[in-house]
Amino acid sequence: MALDVLSMAYPPLLVFAAALLVLVLPRIAGFAVGALSLAAVLAVSLVAPEGQHLAGTFLGFEVVPFYVDDFSRMVGLGLGFLGVCSVIYAYSSEASETLVALALVYVASSIGAAFAGDWLVLLFMWELMAVTSTLVVWHYGGEAVRAGFRYALFHGTGGVLVMMAVAVHYIQAGTFVYDAGGIADGIPALLAVLGMGVNVAFIGVHTWLPDTYPRPHIAASVFLSVYTTKTSAFVLYRAFPVDAQSDLGIYIAYMGGLMAVYGATFALLQHDMRALLSYHIQAQLGYIVAGIGIGTTVYSELAVAGAMSHLFNNILFKSLLFMAVGVVIYRTGEEDLYKLGGLWREMPLTAIGFGLGALSITAIPGFNGYVSKGMLFDAANPHYYGEPELQALYWLLWLGAIGTLLSFIKLGYYVFFHGESDIEVADAKPGQTVAMLGLGGACLLFGVWWQGLADLAPTIHESAGHFEFAYPSGESKLHPYSASHLRTAGILTALGLVGFAVVRKPLSKLDLGDPAMVVYPATYSVSRWTMLAVTETYAAVDRAVVGAVTRCYWIGNNPVLAVDAAAGRLPNWLVDGDERQPTDGGRPSTIHLRTGIGTTVLLLTLLLTVLLWLLV
Repeated sequence: MALDVLSMAYPPLLVFAAALLVLVLPRIAGFAVGALSLAAVLAVSLVAPEGQHLAGTFLGFEVVPFYVDDFSRMVGLGLGFLGVCSVIYAYSSEASETLVALALVYVASSIGAAFAGDWLVLLFMWELMAVTSTLVVWHYGGEAVRAGFRYALFHGTGGVLVMMAVAVHYIQAGTFVYDAGGIADGIPALLAVLGMGVNVAFIGVHTWLPDTYPRPHIAASVFLSVYTTKTSAFVLYRAFPVDAQSDLGIYIAYMGGLMAVYGATFALLQHDMRALLSYHIQAQLGYIVAGIGIGTTVYSELAVAGAMSHLFNNILFKSLLFMAVGVVIYRTGEEDLYKLGGLWREMPLTAIGFGLGALSITAIPGFNGYVSKGMLFDAANPHYYGEPELQALYWLLWLGAIGTLLSFIKLGYYVFFHGESDIEVADAKPGQTVAMLGLGGACLLFGVWWQGLADLAPTIHESAGHFEFAYPSGESKLHPYSASHLRTAGILTALGLVGFAVVRKPLSKLDLGDPAMVVYPATYSVSRWTMLAVTETYAAVDRAVVGAVTRCYWIGNNPVLAVDAAAGRLPNWLVDGDERQPTDGGRPSTIHLRTGIGTTVLLLTLLLTVLLWLLV
């Protein structure tokens, strides 16, 4: 009975209720409730049977707020487990109750988007996720406020595109409920990939990542580093599933490959530790996006399994890395990695936590990133399970992997090993240590026990102790620790180590900015001149309308003077009029018309609404 009740619980509602309790309960009790609510999400994800658990109608539309399948189950497990660790970390990092309450509402919306079974519910959760994540950023104040406005601008724009995609999809499909074909082809698919591309940091619309995530509280950065981007990558798969066979798939795949290279390159150039990690969010999302694109291009179950597995793994090791770097910032007050060094003696537990995350994200054998990246490499490699048109993508993923290795060798070297530490600082607090080692243990677990990860992967099928998958040329079995795979990992690691030895000194002198950051001054200029154009046009129209109404009012009250004034403008040879006294005693007739742009827009909207209602 208890399991039946638990399986029918709506996960976002549990977390939202916990967010409210965090505000009213004593600090330790509120944080405990928050962690327990996310543990409940983890449990629900484990025990809920597959199918529609909540379904009904809303405003006449069929909706499925809570849908469980192998995909949403895997994402729910990752988000729930991370949520427990993040709340524990936030408690030890002295995050305020208000911040954690906002973060939990943000987490609830993200989980709601992951478990949504239709586009209408997804759209509501998507917008709520954008609003609440902005509030999490703003809460810290200072530079985070301006960054939060820029963040909101990006996500508002992306949300509008997704909303338009969903609206056109409904017109074509006649329903909001998900189906095996994903988003409708044509305009809906194009709008969806553009709108979702903002949240998954497509190149050119990725600048909100390094601009925003280094600025708020360290605990806020941990929440932000996962929930928006990973949930959005999962929603991208919902739009372009393996059964869709979309024409956009190949473009999505290559965008993912370019993201992997671009993110790793600019991560390598960063001084700010959290900015470096933020660029690596883009790089790792590139692998996930590439897998989704491959899957829908050539029907590769291995690519989809790799994408979902890497998404799950990314939830674990990316948050772990933000936690470790956050502890360094918390203890030293320093964000610049070049101003640190030798901290492994002062902070051995933090160094271990960082090492577990770094070994995972760089795909070292024995850690979870090795297994999921290996799937993606194999799915793209024409000599394994890829197709010839994916050859360039395979090399892009390779370049991204080398850049990732270089970045984390650099980060670990300068923060923990370079020189002697000239400061004495305490190591991580107990809660921070528990959170980091919990996530690090999971990274190690799914690297050694890769069968557990394969069993979670939705498109990998277990048969007689083997894990099988379909690809264009047939079926095959998963062998992540084969000799060829280990040899590839060895070559990749050696290239990274040698490459860092070569570029270390020149790299420390480079200070190159991201060219895409031009989007901010460009957006400011365009917005400013657009605003001036709109307001000046409004002012000109307003002056003309008010002048015309004022004249008509005066003419109505002073008809004789109006005739005389008009006659006075005519030549004397045409009209000879006598002078007359004003009928109002000499005082002009006036009318006061005062309203702002907002009131004008409201009045016009009401007028148009009434007219449309009358016409319909």
